[in-house]
Parts: sequence; C-alpha cells; structure tokens
Amino acid sequence: MAWRDSRRSRSRLLLFLSAIVLGIAALVGINGFGDNLARSIDEQARELVGADLVLSSTQPFPAALQPTLQKLGRTHSDEVAFASLVQFPKGQGVRLAQIRALTGGFPYYGDWVVEPTAAATTFRQASANQQRIALVDDALLVQFGAKPGDSIKVGNLIFQIAGRVRKTPGQSEFSASIAPTVFIPGALLAQTGLVQRGSRIQYRRYYQFPATVNVDQLIKPLEPRFDKVNIDSDTVASRKKQTGRSFADLTRFLNLVAFVALLLGCVGVASAVSLYVREKISAVAVLRCLGASGWQALLIYLLQIALMGLVGALVGAAIGTAVQLLLPKVFAGFLPVAVNVAISWMAVAQGVLTGVLVAVLFALLPLLEIRRVSPLRTLRASYEETTEKTDPLRLTVYALIAAFITGFAYLQTRDWKLALGFATGLLVAFGTLAGLGYLLRRVVRRYFPSSWSYIWRQGLANLYRPNNQTITLTVSIGLGVFLLATLYLLQGLLLGRVQVAGSGKQPNLVLFDIQPQQRAGVVQLVKNQKLPVLQEVPIVTMRLTAINGHTGSEFKKDSTRGIPKWVFSREYRVTYRDKLIASEKLETGQAPSLGPDGTPRISLEDGYFKRLKLKLGDTLTFNVQGLPLTTIVSGTRTVDWSRVQTNFLVVFPNGVLEAAPQFYVLMTRVPNNTTLGAVQRELVQRFPNVSAIDLGLILKTLDDILGKISFVIRFMALFSIATGLLVLISSVFVSRYQRIKESVLLRTLGASRRQILRITLVEYALLGLLAAIAGLVLSAFAGWALALWVFEVAFTPNLAPLLILAVVTTGLTMLIGLLNSRDVLTRPPLEVLRSEAG
Repeated sequence: MAWRDSRRSRSRLLLFLSAIVLGIAALVGINGFGDNLARSIDEQARELVGADLVLSSTQPFPAALQPTLQKLGRTHSDEVAFASLVQFPKGQGVRLAQIRALTGGFPYYGDWVVEPTAAATTFRQASANQQRIALVDDALLVQFGAKPGDSIKVGNLIFQIAGRVRKTPGQSEFSASIAPTVFIPGALLAQTGLVQRGSRIQYRRYYQFPATVNVDQLIKPLEPRFDKVNIDSDTVASRKKQTGRSFADLTRFLNLVAFVALLLGCVGVASAVSLYVREKISAVAVLRCLGASGWQALLIYLLQIALMGLVGALVGAAIGTAVQLLLPKVFAGFLPVAVNVAISWMAVAQGVLTGVLVAVLFALLPLLEIRRVSPLRTLRASYEETTEKTDPLRLTVYALIAAFITGFAYLQTRDWKLALGFATGLLVAFGTLAGLGYLLRRVVRRYFPSSWSYIWRQGLANLYRPNNQTITLTVSIGLGVFLLATLYLLQGLLLGRVQVAGSGKQPNLVLFDIQPQQRAGVVQLVKNQKLPVLQEVPIVTMRLTAINGHTGSEFKKDSTRGIPKWVFSREYRVTYRDKLIASEKLETGQAPSLGPDGTPRISLEDGYFKRLKLKLGDTLTFNVQGLPLTTIVSGTRTVDWSRVQTNFLVVFPNGVLEAAPQFYVLMTRVPNNTTLGAVQRELVQRFPNVSAIDLGLILKTLDDILGKISFVIRFMALFSIATGLLVLISSVFVSRYQRIKESVLLRTLGASRRQILRITLVEYALLGLLAAIAGLVLSAFAGWALALWVFEVAFTPNLAPLLILAVVTTGLTMLIGLLNSRDVLTRPPLEVLRSEAG
C-alpha cells in the first residue's frame, strides 16, 4: 500500500530527499576524513618522531645526568637546533633557516628523502671526518636558485651542499616553508660561532630501542629527575596525542559543519513532510472511510518516509565518500603525515543509519496529524479536526529529538559539556524564535493598523488568521539563518588572517638573539641603513617552579586543582619595565614595580592569570637559569596579541633581571627587498648569531596555507548553505495550501493580480526579515559563546556579510512566496481549486 501510494508523489518527495542527501554527504565526508587522518597518525606515529624516544631541553644536559642518559640506550643521536641566518655566497641570498647540527644515525624511522640518495650517507660520515658537508631543504634551494655542489655559509663556516632534502620525518611542507632546515655535522657546530650565552637553542637526544621495550614504562621512573632539570620527553604514544590535539580546532570546526548541515537537513525534513502530509489529507480520509485506522494510515506514510530516507542516506553517503577521498589531497600541504586514503565504512554506516533515523524522527511530528484525520474530510473539505488537547505522543517525539541532537553532538565533539551546550543553545534558539513568532502574531492582532491601506491590512492580517504559518516560518527560516550565520562567524574566527599594514610604522623585520655586547652595534647597523628602531626589548628565559610555595610536582599529583600541566613545563620569555606599552591595558592591580623589601611585583597577562586561578598577592617562584626567584603578582594586563610587536605573559619591573643572561629583540621596518637584503647580508658578516625574521615572507607563506584551509572550509560550508536554501524553500512551501485558498477567495471577490502580488510580498517580507534578524542576533550570541569556551579565541565578527545574509534571506523568502502563489496569479480560481483538490 505504501509503495502504490508513493507512485503519484515521488516527485513531490524530492525536496525531502534533497534535505537528507546534503546533510548526510557532509557528515560522511568529514567523519570519513577524520577516520583516515586518525588511522594515518596512528600508523605513522613512529615516523613522526623519527625515534622511539626524544629528550629535549633549552640547556645542555647536566653532566651529573650523563651516566643515566648513556645507560638509557646505546643507540642514540644528538642534535642542537636553533634559528639563524644563512647565506648563499654565489648569489648573496640571505634567509632565516632552522639549523640542525646532527651527530649519529637519526632518523631511525621514516623516509629521509634526500637527492642524491647517497648524500645522506655522506652527511653521516662527515661528522666523524670533520668535513664541511650540509643538507639543505628543497624550498630554500629553490628560493635562491641553488643546487647540490654549491656553497652555503652558516655562521663563520662555509659548507658544501651535498644534497637536497625533500622530506624529513615529522616535518610538513608548511613548517619547511616557514623555516626551511639546514643540516650540518654536530662536530662542527662550535666552529660556526653561533652558540652563545643566552641564545635560544634546543638540545635533543634521540633514542632507538628494540621493539620489545615499553618506552613509556622505561622512562617513567626518570620523569621526576627530568622535571627537576627541565628536560622534556616525547615518545611515540605522546606524539600521537600531541598531533591529534594539533588539529583539534580544524576537526572541531569540520564536525560543526557536519552538525549544522544535518540540523538544517532535519528542519528541511520536517518542513517537507509537513507539506507532503497536507497534500495527503484527502487520501488519508478515503483510507479512513475504507476501514483503515489512524495508526495504519500513519504507518503507511511513515514507511514511505523511511524508504525515502534510506535512499537519500545512501545517495548522501556516496557523495560524502567522494568528498572524504578528496580532502586529504587538499590538506596534504600541511599535514605531518601522508593520509592513507580509504573508504571509511564506519562513517558510511553511521551516515546511512543517521539518515534513516533523522527521516523517521523528524517526520513523526507532522505525521502524527494523520492519526486525527476524520473520514468527514471526504465529504467536507473544509472540515478541521479538533486539536485543543495536547497530543502526548508529540511530547515524546520532542524528547526523542532532544536526545538525538544531544547524542549526535556528543559523537561529533566527544565532550558531554559541549554536547549539552549545543543542545541547550538550539533549544534556546528554537524557543526564542517560536516566542518571537507568537509575539509578532499577538502584537499585529492587538495593534492592527486599521487606517493603513488595503494591501498592508491584508498582508498583516495573514500573520494571525486561522491556519497561519507565522510561528512555523519564523522558526524554520530563523533557525536556518541562525545556524548558517554561526557557521560563518566561526569560519571567520578560524581563518582570521594576520596582516601587516602596507604603510605607516608597522614593523616588518624582527632581529633577535642580539647579545648585550652586540646591542649597540646592531642598533648602529640599522640606523646606518636609515631604518627606524621601532622597538628594542630585553628578554630573559626562565621556568616556573612553584605557585604559593607548591611545586609543579605537587600540582601534577593533585589534578583537582585544575592547573594546566604546561604551566610548569614551558619556558617563559619575559622582559622587564616599569610601565605598560601601547598594546597593553591595565586590567587589575598595578604596573610592575619593585617592592620595599626588594621582592619583584610582576604583571601577568589577564588570560594567563585566570588559567592559573591566581589572585593578586599570590607568589610565583621562577628558576632564572639556575637561580630561584620569588615574585608577587601585583597586577594583570589585557594584551592585544594581533599587534606586530613583542608581547609577554609575564613582565618584571626594572632593577631585578638586568644581570641575568639575556638577549635583545629589535623591530624595524624596511621599505623594500633591496634594503632587506642589505641588512641581512651585513648581519651575516658582522653578527652571524643574530637572526632576522622577514614577516612579509612568512605572512605570504601563511596566506598560501590559509588559502588551502579556507577553500576546504568554504567547500564544506556549501553543504550547509545548499541545505539552508532547501529549508527556506520547503518552509515557504508549507504555507502553500492555506495561501492558495485565501488568494483564490480574494480573486473570487474581485481582487486583482497586482493586489494579491503585493499582499503576498508584504506577508513574506515581514516574516523573512523578522526571522533573519532574529537568527542573526542568536548567532552573534552563539558565536561569542563558542569562540570563548570552545575555540578559545577572541570574538571580533565582521557584520557586513551577516547583513547581506539577512537581505538575501528576506529576498529569497519573498521570491519563493511569489513563486508559491504563481498559479493563483496566472490561472482562473476554479482551475486552481480543482488542481489543488486533485
């Protein structure tokens, strides 16, 4: 019976089918890509590290710990890494690069792709033979037109380029393009003259163990000793977690895209089925006359919807599978692993099951009306069922829908707090929109402008007449705008580009690792090039060891305090001054100062202050390169991190750190590449340890990478936009039945086509505009909440596109409303009524 009845209506179910297809396509595509990425990270985690264990520190490993480190594993390699300017003598090209001085056989795992292949072996032998051999990243060679056999100057030494590095384990194209690597033999590092007191250097030791060794258990007893001397450890297991967290924002956003697309599909399902049910009322009445019960009639159409949902889910899963195979190619430029592309059958199965569940669950609300269709409808088309009593089944369906949304949000975010937050937010949005529609209806009826023109009176009266669709359209259109606008706001948050102004006094060149004895010379070098010294800041490195006398080990044992682990493991780079700068604003307390007892009163960045759950007057103890220093928190600052200048979490007062080992950072602005090249060449000649960051080059590279991310996000957002358009169409079409009857009545009473057209425009313009504005206001609150608590970024929305969205939504609502009424405008009233009845 369900199959036979559907034959006449399959074309009308296309709208319902489309809402399912697009939502499931987004869901399967994104979840499939996530599964492939997670599996690839799991499979290639050893290659990401290049070893079984990596120990790293900003200071040389203590001599007292060397015997323990030697016993830890016989097969190991040492590396000293830092940033420095390098020069190609052949063309005088200069560029900031990452210098990695290697000793030993690292990498032990993964493909170290070097051309020619023999160059890797030659390089490993060079350290023992004291040969000046270097391996250089391909990006650096391409930039300056260099090739193997040419020379490269690193510090005081000139090395012969033995090979071109195409790929290094754990290094992505993105990181290579930002800071290309130059590998040199570790035995020659001291002769370069680049390692000086206060330089920002990373010391690493790589270990290889037999496959039977549990590395995490092996180093666990040593972790307290490592913590005391600020040595960090990285294993294959920890790198898996770290890499997964690195892409948390991206995966959260893509999951949100799938969530939004599916929710819009849910609204589309409810609207499309509501329209379908209204058109089937007479058929249901006939079935009731022939002896069918209300439940039998309901099951007939529920089976139709379930079958159509299955078809839509299968089509959507097929499209989503194609998308999931495409995404790894787009992301290949900055993923640290090669994503092994394969169909994620788990994502497909989840998509198909979700599609059928969505179809049935959200179709039930309008389908429940079928149970109450009276056989009298076959005799009296105008007969209306009594609906004064609340249907308890509707409340049950609402509860099931709430449970589904919460459960689905949890599956996408794996966080119950976020899931409940999403569900609560949607409930608030739904209630607000429904209340707004109800309020509009009451206000128009109570304060009806009887003195207005006939057109306006008729258009406004349609908002509160019997069987009006004011609440339905306000909720469905407003919810669609709310979800799309929220998606856009978050897209803008995650794709916010860092820009350096092309004019004015914004710095575009940063010089760092300037030693105190070099300070005057570097300043004079900059001034000789007629460049401004925009900022000159001393920096001292240190680590936090205690909060209010409680050490980092105590906090690690007591996780209930909620202090992040990185607080004690990271290296802090602080400066000292007695006043705030232009990018800072005093939030609480006072600026840095030296107390009467000589104890430093320091200032903390406000967000850092709150994450540590501190209060003014608390004490922080720092290890300043071997010496303990206790401080008192006297104030907090808000910092504008988007400004191109040095900003700090911790600021000390003058009179405390001047004697500590330190280096300086100088910021200036160069007018062109010619001047930039001259500054870099002179730095390499006179101050080889000083590094220069060309912000323009970095921003250009970032722009290319962000362009790829932007394309993917906007591509996935198209699913939500297309689904939102279907929701709008189906929502307006739901009101077709009632609008047709009223328009035909007006035509019969003598109203002209022009009058009916204008009445329709007034009604749909008011509904579209009201729903769009309400959706935008709700999205602003949702975007702020998500930016603050989920993505932890500043919320600075661009409102212009949102206003365009409101105008477009209103215009589309009016256009679809007109198309919805075109039969009344172009055909005789009797013909329209006969076609609608048939």
